[in-house]
Amino acid sequence: MAAELPLRWRAQALAWYGNNETPTSPNMPRPVTIFTGQWADLTLDTMAGKAKGWGYDGLELGCWGDHVEVEKAATDRAYCDRQLGILAKHGLRVWAISNHLAGQLVCDPNDKRAHAFCPKALHGNPEGIRRWATEQMKLTARAAKNLGVKQVNGFTGSPIWDGWYGFPPVSPEDVEEGFRSVARAWRPILDVFQECGVRFGLEVHPTEIAYDSVTAARLLEHLGDREEFGFNFDPSHFHWQGVDPAGFVREFGKRIFHVHMKDAVVNLNGRNGILSSHLPFGDPRRGWDFRSPGRGQIKFEEIIRALNDVGYEGPLSVEWEDAGMDREHGAAEACGFVRKLDFRSSGRRFDSAFER
Repeated sequence: MAAELPLRWRAQALAWYGNNETPTSPNMPRPVTIFTGQWADLTLDTMAGKAKGWGYDGLELGCWGDHVEVEKAATDRAYCDRQLGILAKHGLRVWAISNHLAGQLVCDPNDKRAHAFCPKALHGNPEGIRRWATEQMKLTARAAKNLGVKQVNGFTGSPIWDGWYGFPPVSPEDVEEGFRSVARAWRPILDVFQECGVRFGLEVHPTEIAYDSVTAARLLEHLGDREEFGFNFDPSHFHWQGVDPAGFVREFGKRIFHVHMKDAVVNLNGRNGILSSHLPFGDPRRGWDFRSPGRGQIKFEEIIRALNDVGYEGPLSVEWEDAGMDREHGAAEACGFVRKLDFRSSGRRFDSAFER
């Protein structure tokens, strides 16, 4: 560990992070973590202190703000030791890091909306942005390895999302080429993940190449048997589309690498629509919105049962996004909700006692 860390922190961090596997068994609860992507305005030390106070076991670190700087983490082990030491000081662990922003730019058209996610020197240069994003995702795999983390979550982007409606007409050949191009772009990135012994979990999500069960299966076909590629399951993105979240878990089974706990609500009133009416999150006129876990319409018990059925033992990570609630109140409440919600399979039938 870095020399400036107190010895007791360094020793604790080494003990925890030297073997950073998910510490679960059929008799232990899954870790409850919180994704820091929506908290990047806070320093890691401040965020860790708050999360510990709210009752979390660890953080899913976002790769923006000062939580994980991927170029430093990929090349400087002392930097990784410092970040881990901050978590150890607060009694927290890390099972995953996430780089959604760079991942989005690997396959997006990279118009002016991409400028918020990339260096200013690349603005107006879509291919330059793409090359930068590709290298950032490779560095993210190396950063995870140096942090002792085996899971990275994020987005892939999509060159064909703007054709989702099919008008002006989008040919089947153009759609097929969209999937092929994403596979071409991500294979070199996944090669680095494989070399590092780290897995990538795509958060299946509108604006990605895979946004429901059908498109997720199609992407897997194009990528082939890449053991390092799977999904970061977030039920909120399925619910408002009318896709069964628990059904997705059961369909993709061992490809569920990580889980986000986020709720959503559909508010169709006969005047609005499911396409959100170009209204911002939090506007009560929207046809749907995100909610703090337990405050929306998602049937989380069915999701827990599905996760048990497929043998998922990783973290349950709160991604807190509720524009209508104070975030600190919501984060604390969400931790309690998820911890109370979780349960493991019994491993036996209730009527087995009657068998000879």
